[in-house]
Amino acid sequence: MWDTSKDYRLKVAEKAIEQFIRVVEGSNLRGSWNKKQVRMIAKNMNPDIQTLYYSYVTPQELAKAPQIDNLLNSVDEIIENLGGEDYSRKFLSEVKGDEREKLELSLSKIKFFIYTIRELPARLNLGEIDDPVIGVDIKVGELVSVSKHPKTDTLMVCNVNLGSRAITVITNDLSVKDNDRVGVALLPPSAFMGISSEGMFLGAGEGILKNVEGELGSLPQHIDVAALNETRNLVDQFIKE
Repeated sequence: MWDTSKDYRLKVAEKAIEQFIRVVEGSNLRGSWNKKQVRMIAKNMNPDIQTLYYSYVTPQELAKAPQIDNLLNSVDEIIENLGGEDYSRKFLSEVKGDEREKLELSLSKIKFFIYTIRELPARLNLGEIDDPVIGVDIKVGELVSVSKHPKTDTLMVCNVNLGSRAITVITNDLSVKDNDRVGVALLPPSAFMGISSEGMFLGAGEGILKNVEGELGSLPQHIDVAALNETRNLVDQFIKE
């Protein structure tokens, strides 16, 4: 019997919801949106997570549970109450300067919450995996542009194509270049000197992996276990916060 109460996918989903609620309550998101409704919908997602925790069925059965449908519908409702799929651009248009940097991190956390829930069924369908890395998405990406961080020479800002969307990743590997094929762990966002990073490149030893096999947006193929160690540690840390 699979112990669903210890499933890392559910633990990360629960923490993502908690983080989203904190962002909604603490961020100065300007413009036309329904804060009260967004907060209520998010808080009402917790009972579904708790039901999934104590269902004790296989991950594949979890993926088909009515509570998963409830979570997905809740995300759709939240997006609608944020102002629609274009909510990020609308919020950014309301601020300038230093406020914009803070807002970009908040919006990255909102995106992390949305995609964590939307991709939950796919991660559950990977089966019985007792490893923190299964709590987040690991995808093949392609670097479409690379530039030095405007505030330091020790970091690079990378725009990464994941097939269905693009993200920004900050790395200290100065050898990255356009068209590198990388493995990306979509971790809870962090800010590096004012720029939000929405993930971390996989790698071990001498820099990141730059010739990762697999379709854009899919799970990388033939990844060495050591390349996942830092992701494992950061997911575990996020869960324990």
